[in-house]
Amino acid sequence: MKVTELDYALPEELIATVPPPERDAGRMMVLDRKGDTLTHDVIRSLPSRVPDGALLVVNDTRVIPARLRGAKATGGRVELLLVRALTADARRWTALGRATKPLRDGTDVRIADGFTVRIEGRDASGVLTVTLVTDDPWRALDAHGEVPLPPYMRRAPSDDDRDRYQTVFAAHPGAVAAPTAGLHLTPALLDALAAKGVTRASVTLHVGPGTFSPVTVDDLDAHPMHAEWYEVSEASAAAITQAKRDGRPVLAVGTTVVRTLESWAATGALTGDTRLLIQPGYTFRIVDALLTNLHLPRSTLLALVMAFAGADLTRRAYAEAVSERYRFFSYGDAMLIMG
Repeated sequence: MKVTELDYALPEELIATVPPPERDAGRMMVLDRKGDTLTHDVIRSLPSRVPDGALLVVNDTRVIPARLRGAKATGGRVELLLVRALTADARRWTALGRATKPLRDGTDVRIADGFTVRIEGRDASGVLTVTLVTDDPWRALDAHGEVPLPPYMRRAPSDDDRDRYQTVFAAHPGAVAAPTAGLHLTPALLDALAAKGVTRASVTLHVGPGTFSPVTVDDLDAHPMHAEWYEVSEASAAAITQAKRDGRPVLAVGTTVVRTLESWAATGALTGDTRLLIQPGYTFRIVDALLTNLHLPRSTLLALVMAFAGADLTRRAYAEAVSERYRFFSYGDAMLIMG
């Protein structure tokens, strides 16, 4: 797929830089693939749109306060973004770093009293390996780390982001970006879905910073897809398998759930790293419906949506979303793709 096919004009004022007043207060465009139609609705109408007996699959990853700011002994300022835990105790991580001068191996970056990050090394691409020198890494991150808001928000995180850039079902820490379609769901919405027989299963995919990486090649086939760790529990695998046998639709909440389920279907592995790149022409094995946000131009996420909804319908929907002043990206409005 040519990357130019993923481009569209987006007025900057349509980028949502703050969350809506309430999680479920957003708008929702509904795409019917079979009817090749789109209609406008609101998130709070989701229960009326989901078929009775469907299986809702969510990503229960938890966003960590992964952005750290500190200083070297020389006084030079350093900004670090933790990417992936390398040990179960969360002491060793891969990270991205930014400083006035290159970060040398063995450099200590003081974050706060009793909390230092030691630079251990870097790979050929510049990704750092670091050690958190502190008594309790998770407690130190909670106390001194910042919510890693996407760069397009162009603002510092607020106290409100600690709650709002996190789903209500977040359970397993490890993501540096939120599975944003899940941000719309509230306990009340989940209860309303359950009341009509919609069951729920959880998977985990720790969203990495690569989700925001721009596609810089001309052909998507040449894009070096980032790796993200995922896990499908045996209980969730059984629930999904049974739903498919029963002919009940599987509704994925977010592109991260799609990549998790389709990676499992393709490889048979319940856990591991996925580099799955989904673009038009892909045959979906598990996912029947998708709740998703409105994605960046020239992104692999938009390619996934085009693969699922069809390129022409997706382009019409995005043009309509711009025309109707929908709010875009992580804190923005949603799209439900059915049929």
